[in-house]
Order: sequence, then structure tokens, then C-alpha cells
Amino acid sequence: MELPPALRQAVDRLLERTPLTELQKAAGLLSGRYRAEVRDGRLHLDDRLAVKAYLATRLPATYAAIRASLAQVAGSHPQFAPRALLDVGAGPGSVLWAASDCWPTLTDAVMLEASAAAREIGEQLAGIAPVATTRWLTADITRGRPDLPKADLVTLSYVLDEIAPAELETIVDRLWSATTGVLVIIEPGTPAGWRRVLAARERLTRSGAHLLAPCPHIAPCPLVAPDWCHFARRVARSRLHRLTKGGEIPWEDEKYIFVAASRLPGDTVSARVLAPPRTAKGMIRLKLCRADATVTDRTVTKREGGAFRAARRLDWGDSVEVEGELG
Repeated sequence: MELPPALRQAVDRLLERTPLTELQKAAGLLSGRYRAEVRDGRLHLDDRLAVKAYLATRLPATYAAIRASLAQVAGSHPQFAPRALLDVGAGPGSVLWAASDCWPTLTDAVMLEASAAAREIGEQLAGIAPVATTRWLTADITRGRPDLPKADLVTLSYVLDEIAPAELETIVDRLWSATTGVLVIIEPGTPAGWRRVLAARERLTRSGAHLLAPCPHIAPCPLVAPDWCHFARRVARSRLHRLTKGGEIPWEDEKYIFVAASRLPGDTVSARVLAPPRTAKGMIRLKLCRADATVTDRTVTKREGGAFRAARRLDWGDSVEVEGELG
């Protein structure tokens, strides 16, 4: 997956006069803060150089994870056509671009972000985004209780790691109260990210929310540590991306986990593929989370005809729409 051409070109223009050595240093500090999940009261994107490092090294990956998550929401709720977006902890606007690509119906977006540097660059980039009205507001969901305007689509992306665990339920409640349609919470696909999403999921189901994705059920998650639920998207690296991160491979895999909750039920699915399918001669092995709240390994052989053809089309994260499609 790649960034939309207009966004890619705008990012290149923003970065073209920034010395590579400065980007590399800032990228290293930024990466360290994310990996350590530092909660020291400072914002990860606290200055313009940090935001530029994010654009060079993290934006393609977070965009890919967000866009893939929203695609699962759209698949589970094809009637959903949001007009208004509220993005909390917006950074430089990754969700704005992914959501407008997924739903061309979006006409209004409110972007809440505490970092002045992130807001400034986000507003620059939003000037060419395909959303008619975009408002950037100063707000920090991790501190105080800023007013949250209601919206069809509410998102919180890669923010829970900056929130004290004791505050998680309160923040999820406030996000859900602002949601008139669908709430999507996205986190890194690490065991810690999965646990945060599980906590948000539990709070939402207790509040009566309908789960759209990725879970095919609302029962407690059947996975047991050290296993955990996550997905991945392959991201193309630009030359600047490779130079800034000191890597040679022209791609990277972004692991992510999310939960999407809705005011209205979506389409039901019978299972979700929880790992890359393993293919051997004449057979495909699938790890499935099923609607009955069980996780099973299903081996589909060529002898099964239609089930085998259906299995060949499946990838990590895909849903099995029809009960009995795989036998």
C-alpha cells in the first residue's frame, strides 16, 4: 500500500529542504518513544522536526493500518456513508486522508490535536485533502476533558499508548458518547496494543455497542497470551523513507490491531482469518476466529472443491462471510 499521490507529493515538498541527518536523529528519538510507550507528559510530536520525521518514517505505515481498518468497517457495514468525522489525537491528519479515501461522502472533519507543530503541518496537508470543511482544534484528550462534537465517524488512532491505563475507560466512554455512527480505535499490533484494544472493546460491549470488526462475536476474546490478535499491511518505502530509517528493503510490514463499534448492527460474518494462510501442496491451513467465539485451525484440501476455492481467495484479516463456506 502507498500514500495517495497528492499526499505523497505534498509530504515530499515539506521535507525537501530538511537535512537528512536531522531527520535521522529525530526519527530515532521518535521511534524510541513509541517503542517504550513513554508517558512523561510530553507529546511524541512535540516540535516541527519530530512531525517531519513522522511524515518520513511513520505516516506511510500508519496510513496503511488505518486505511485497512476502515476497509474492514466498510465491508462489515456497507450502508454506512459518514458525512462528518471527528478524529481525536489527529497528529498531521493520517485518518483524514484514509477516511476520505474510504468514504467519499465525508464533507466535514474536526481534527483535535494538542501539538501546535502537528496541527500546523496537518492544516497544510489538509488544504489539498478531498474534504470540503476541515477544522483543526487544540485539545489534548489525555489531559482535562475537552468538548467532543458529535460525528458519524469518530476515530482514535495510535493514541491509547499515551493514555494512563486508569483513564482508558473514561476516554472510551466520552468517545462513544460523541459517536452517532461508528467509533474506530486503532493501536500498534503488539501484545500491549492488543490488551489496550481489548479493554476498549470490553467497555464498548458493556455500553451496548455492536462490534463491526474485526471480531465476529461480542463474547470475551478466546485468544490466550502469549498469542494475541493483530493484522499486518505491507507498505512501500520511498527512497527518503529508507535513508531516514537506515534500511535497504523497499517495503515494511506494519502490524496493527483495532476495534470498530457501531450504534447499529452490521453484516454478520462467520469467521475472521487471524494469521497468514499457510499453503502446502493441495491444502490450505487457516487460523479462524469464529462467530461462536472459538479459535480453530482449519485445513482445507483440494478435494473439498468449493471450500478450497474459497480458501484460496482468503488473506490475513479477511472475513468468511457465509456460514459453512469452508465446510
